Amino acid sequence: MNEAQILKSYEIARERYAALGVDTDKAVETLERTPISLHCWQTDDVVGFESGQALSGGIQTTGNYPGRARNIDEVRSDVKFAKSLIAGRHRLNLHEIYGDFGGKFVDRDQCGPEHFESWIQWARENDMKLDFNSTSFSHPKSGDLSLANPDSNIRSFWIEHTKRCRRIADAMGKAQGDPCIMNIWVHDGSKDLTVERKRYRELLAASLDEILREDLPGMKNCVEAKLFGIGLESYTVGSMDFFEGYCATRKVMYTLDTGHYEPTENVADKVSALLLFVPELMLHVSRPVRWDSDHVTIMNDPTLDLFKEIVRAGALERAHIGLDYFDASINRIGAYVIGTRATQKCLLSALLEPLAKLRVYEDSGCGFQRLALLEEAKTLPFGAVFDYFNYKNGVPVGPEFIPEIEKYEREVTSKR
Repeated sequence: MNEAQILKSYEIARERYAALGVDTDKAVETLERTPISLHCWQTDDVVGFESGQALSGGIQTTGNYPGRARNIDEVRSDVKFAKSLIAGRHRLNLHEIYGDFGGKFVDRDQCGPEHFESWIQWARENDMKLDFNSTSFSHPKSGDLSLANPDSNIRSFWIEHTKRCRRIADAMGKAQGDPCIMNIWVHDGSKDLTVERKRYRELLAASLDEILREDLPGMKNCVEAKLFGIGLESYTVGSMDFFEGYCATRKVMYTLDTGHYEPTENVADKVSALLLFVPELMLHVSRPVRWDSDHVTIMNDPTLDLFKEIVRAGALERAHIGLDYFDASINRIGAYVIGTRATQKCLLSALLEPLAKLRVYEDSGCGFQRLALLEEAKTLPFGAVFDYFNYKNGVPVGPEFIPEIEKYEREVTSKR
């Protein structure tokens, strides 16, 4: 599509939306300043640089498409290239196992800010800010329980690891002049029936209380619930019920991972309920198929509903957006770009909703009119606005990013 076509289509779209009280220019500007935290682990199937081994501990990557990033330089190259195809200014989300360890083994309870100094410098040079995650899986001491482990030696190991991760996040936030958001997810659970549900949850709460006790102004904490993990199907210590109570009483940010709930649950409905009791939300956007299969995010109804609820609730300033999938069955960078752009599409669609008019209908008891407008809004020229957003930010419009990724695969990833 050439420039004239893009601009002409946008002008028509702007007029159509304006007739319903929607300012498309404002929507585009809001989308431009809303960062998405890109997940570094899409580049290498969550292997990291600690041991070079595949995942274990309640999660699993599927697929073996060639071209996986094998080291820190290749991860950075892939992230930088993916970023060049995505409009806006975005963040990068790192797990602790992606530290710059200099070829030496550094155990999880020995990590520190020094192992991420090169990441801080790289992010500054590439106009990205960093977020962070502790890593309790894929380790000899992971087992089925980490922060909820009755063995005080193992539990202390993971408490120390998570404390150190918070200090790393604090250093990142101070260096970038913007809080680094650090997510805590642990896989703790049981494959079969357990009679110690309460005991493990008491231990997890106590461990988290100890971890969060240190005041670190350069970072923000968030904790993530899960339904179950692979090999841990019968019981999850950090369930949604547990973390709802924990976050509400401790005033901690709650992480909503869209793959971590029953397939029939409406994750969007949780937004307004949680925001009454927790300070902020972290969104981990992925696409569950049957369950937490971490397929590439697409513009589907659940993701659209999630972002519409965020916008309808006026919560965009209290909701942070990140991606969390690791599809190894297709070109990994293609998966990166598809998922990020799909997330942006869903947010833009939410920003373009004729919300003021819909609220008037609802407040007036005009159910027919509200439903009619919701339906008509689905066929408004949203695509023209998204094309303009990408054009305005100098990235490929429409499917033009496909040959760019194919070229990168021929010249770079196929040679790995």
